Amino acid sequence: MRRLVIIPTYNEKENIAKMIARVFSLPEPFEMLVIDDGSPDGTAGIVREHQQEFPGRLHLIERTGKLGLGTAYLTGFRWGLEHGFDCICEMDCDFSHNPDDLVRLCAAAAEGYDVVVGSRYVKGGKVVNWPLSRLMISYFGSTYTRLVTRLPLHDTTAGFVCYSRRALETIDLDAVRMKGYGFQIEMKYTAWRLGLRLREIPIVFVERTEGTSKMSGGIFREALFGVLGLPFRKIRRRP
Repeated sequence: MRRLVIIPTYNEKENIAKMIARVFSLPEPFEMLVIDDGSPDGTAGIVREHQQEFPGRLHLIERTGKLGLGTAYLTGFRWGLEHGFDCICEMDCDFSHNPDDLVRLCAAAAEGYDVVVGSRYVKGGKVVNWPLSRLMISYFGSTYTRLVTRLPLHDTTAGFVCYSRRALETIDLDAVRMKGYGFQIEMKYTAWRLGLRLREIPIVFVERTEGTSKMSGGIFREALFGVLGLPFRKIRRRP
């Protein structure tokens, strides 16, 4: 099984070198695709330096300007499919997601699940160092999504997810509309509506200690109102 982890970056110079080292020290072999949106702090340059240390395993796509989290992952999904990966994961660069959990996510995919969600809100999962206000927004955002869409997941907004090749070949990636954190909901909802197998496994989510959060009011509003339209969408398989 070929495993890929996609990591979008914007101004992550404090974290990217450490993340590269952690992923490539895992007991299972992974390749990494960094998609950098023109970070002015030199994040892409740090990746290029490490490519000499990990030839053929560390990949970089550089884009101009902040084009959105969703478009970064869609670019990475297409790249992963074109390059023959079986297990394609998405995660943040800030260590809020523990790279060690990549092995567990891919193991569940190997058991036949198409979308494996690293979940904060199932038994065994938790959030560390978030202010209560942000925790409530996240938790009740997932509850709101379940009520509106009937999506049978506890952590609908999770950004630590593993997709099987079959899932990404089934979903029409060109039809995905949301670009911010609503993208995470839309992908899971689409997979569920297409009959793909979903599973949640517990993770511990830790607030970043270095760098700055990319959350904004516009991203939150897109997710809030975008969810309302999901039940009325015609969900089609990839042509």
